[in-house]
Amino acid sequence: MSSKKIEIYDTTLRDGSQGEGISFSVQDKVLIARRLDELGFPYIEGGWPGANPKDVAFFEEIKKAKLRNSSVVAFGSTRKAGSRAVDDGNLKGLLAAGTDVITIFGKSWDIHVKEVFRTDLDENLRMIGDSVGYLRSRGKKVIYDAEHFFDGYAANPAYALKTLESALEAGASTLVLCDTNGGSLPSRISKMISEIRPRIKCPLGIHTHNDCGVGIANAVAAVEAGAEHVQGTVNGYGERCGNPDLLAIIANLQLKLGVACIAPQKMKELAETARYVSEVANLIQAKNQPYVGQSAFAHKGGVHIDAVVKNPVTYEHIDPALVGNRRRFLVSDVGGRTNILLKAKELDIDLKKESPETRRILEEVKKREHEGYQYEAADASLELLMRDQTGKGQKFFEAKGQVSQEKIGDNDPTARAQVTVKVGGKEESARESGDGPVNALDKAFRKALSVFYPAIGDLRLDDYKVRIVDSRSGTAARVRVFIETTDGKKVWTTVGVSSNVIEASCRYSVARLCGAIPIAPPRSLPRASHLGLFDRTVRLIGFSADW
Repeated sequence: MSSKKIEIYDTTLRDGSQGEGISFSVQDKVLIARRLDELGFPYIEGGWPGANPKDVAFFEEIKKAKLRNSSVVAFGSTRKAGSRAVDDGNLKGLLAAGTDVITIFGKSWDIHVKEVFRTDLDENLRMIGDSVGYLRSRGKKVIYDAEHFFDGYAANPAYALKTLESALEAGASTLVLCDTNGGSLPSRISKMISEIRPRIKCPLGIHTHNDCGVGIANAVAAVEAGAEHVQGTVNGYGERCGNPDLLAIIANLQLKLGVACIAPQKMKELAETARYVSEVANLIQAKNQPYVGQSAFAHKGGVHIDAVVKNPVTYEHIDPALVGNRRRFLVSDVGGRTNILLKAKELDIDLKKESPETRRILEEVKKREHEGYQYEAADASLELLMRDQTGKGQKFFEAKGQVSQEKIGDNDPTARAQVTVKVGGKEESARESGDGPVNALDKAFRKALSVFYPAIGDLRLDDYKVRIVDSRSGTAARVRVFIETTDGKKVWTTVGVSSNVIEASCRYSVARLCGAIPIAPPRSLPRASHLGLFDRTVRLIGFSADW
């Protein structure tokens, strides 16, 4: 590890919240800030207190959180042209936020000064200096964001440098060079910082965007050229194409370049942090997210898997455990027997490479994936298939049912389902209404089966996805249904395919609960012990609430 230390500055709560589809509540922002504080980020930019009431409320709430490692930062702009800093409403709002650190941005590109601010270049320099100086006179540490710096330096290098000098002379502690439009490439970033670094006698920072798909690379290139402060967002949230993913930047700097960013023991929390923030943001985390995504260390091709089993470095650039992730082997029609054997080992199913059972499982997987099934994202259904093919599958109930549409075409559509289940020679029937046919079936099956298996009451739906397999068939096309279920501790996924969405939902979900129920007679154990038997995915397969 080199002696160099990078200041990590997170702007998820401000710049990240400008991403399409993101709307943090005050409580959301507090939760994320606490999590980032636990990770050890020095700076957490909380928002623009002069811009909206939500950010004002956040700065009041975060004072109660008593963060241990992070300084919360208020963000805003320089004073307006032709005014005094002491009278500027934006600067007053920044001071009212009560933070020890304030970040303000100013214009580095002469075209913005002339055409956006509609003022002269000298006045822009005074706006920067006056604003920084006023905040410093009030005892605040000031970080200056040089907006559009790389475009401004390319157009008018002398003037762009003057804007930095104005902020520095007024007392800014760090000058952050911003690639606001996200249009620069790493070579440009490196060249410009290398030219500027000797002329600026304070730490330089970097703030990039991902419009060219190289936001992370630009941030890393900046550090290699001399930047000591890096800004970004968790999961790359942000306006347009987003900001660079701060978690990937940290992993690249700390694991690849040996540059310290956070405490070494905290590196294992990166994957968990990514998931946590995506949950709070109510967004699905990208599976292919570098380092921390579910697919970051997932292997599907048979040749790849065979090599990884022999030596992981053949297809993995780091040990996934270093960032809190894990290796996954996917079973699909492009894999071979090695995939099947590794998955069987995970599931405690005894298979040999040359056994007929292994061959049958592989053939069945390929056949069903040709029909539209997809097992790489449905381990629970795959386990059922493997147990069926090895003769270890068990049937715990039989079921039949029907659905009728009661009302459609208004604001309160309803459907009715009637089902009968048979367990150990005993039958139980139930009839329920629901918001739609799948919801009605779920409620009816739940009611009937709970008589025999009360633990079903503790299962709930986590996610429900419907995907058309072959759109050329129009409304008669087959659909693939993924159902994700949880008992509050574990999550498992099943898949079903049919030209009928109700049948697809039931085929490997409700109707195959027979592969999920414990072998012990349902009423022979106390409720707590009964739930304790659900210690592996297969015992929790396929039943979901509120479809």
